[in-house]
Amino acid sequence: MIQVKILQLHMDKLTVIRPDSEDVRCLAQLVEYRRKLVQDRVNLTNKIATTLKNYYPHVIDWFKEKDTQIFCDFLLRWPSLAHAKKARKQTLLDFFNQHNSRYPLVNEKRIKEIKDAEILTEDMAVITPNLLLIECLVPQLKQLMLAITRFYDEIKTLYKQHTDRAIFDSLPGAGPQLAPRLLAAMGSNRDRYKCAADVQKYAGIAPVTERSGKKEWIHWRYSCTKFLRQTFVEWAGLSVRYSFWAKAYYRQQEAKGKPHNTIIRSLAFKWIRILFRCWKTHTPYDESTYLTALKSKGSPLLKFAVESGL
Repeated sequence: MIQVKILQLHMDKLTVIRPDSEDVRCLAQLVEYRRKLVQDRVNLTNKIATTLKNYYPHVIDWFKEKDTQIFCDFLLRWPSLAHAKKARKQTLLDFFNQHNSRYPLVNEKRIKEIKDAEILTEDMAVITPNLLLIECLVPQLKQLMLAITRFYDEIKTLYKQHTDRAIFDSLPGAGPQLAPRLLAAMGSNRDRYKCAADVQKYAGIAPVTERSGKKEWIHWRYSCTKFLRQTFVEWAGLSVRYSFWAKAYYRQQEAKGKPHNTIIRSLAFKWIRILFRCWKTHTPYDESTYLTALKSKGSPLLKFAVESGL
């Protein structure tokens, strides 16, 4: 009934949904699925590390990066310290070299630690179930890494073919991971958003102001596409490293006592306005042009940057 009343009373406020192009819709699904797979990889590596701590914690120190082919293959070949100790030095060296780990000092250190390591426990009631779990989890991690690579390759191919690529390549901090996500977020239909505020609200970056009587409060926007919000927030966080004004803004807000998450959300709010203008006019972002605009407006941000020695 609510939907019917909306159609009857507020038809003038509704717009027809026009699906974006096939390649953009495909890209949007690919980047979201890839991000979920990356999170699955994090969860799985954490689970593997936790399991190893029960009977075979040494291998965690031997390989700093857990989401790698060499880590997975080592565990599949030597799933316990007892297995690793039986391996000859040359066998271990050959294994490391085959996996492009060709640093002699690193390999010698690993081999020495394998030979000198003491077994955490000889209780088979602990070793057997945990070893079996590792033998089940590690192949899953290998397949997950392959899947992420396949998704990345497909995303890269679609992204390179898009005519708006230059706009998103120019964004500070976007890089090969976030640029396709930002392209998918904006799409190619320039009539979809009338102004930057539409994007800010739809992405959940713009806060919500509520009033009741004389009371007024501002809170986080809950009704939004969470992945879209995550995309803009992650980009804003990375832009601090690559954009002069973004770094200055972060330091300025930090000096005012604002917490990190609040600053990044506020920065994302500003970046969306800039991106919207670039997107609407088919113009790549140029840092010097934006800084010139800030200077002509007498922005206090530049004054702060000079005074703080940025």
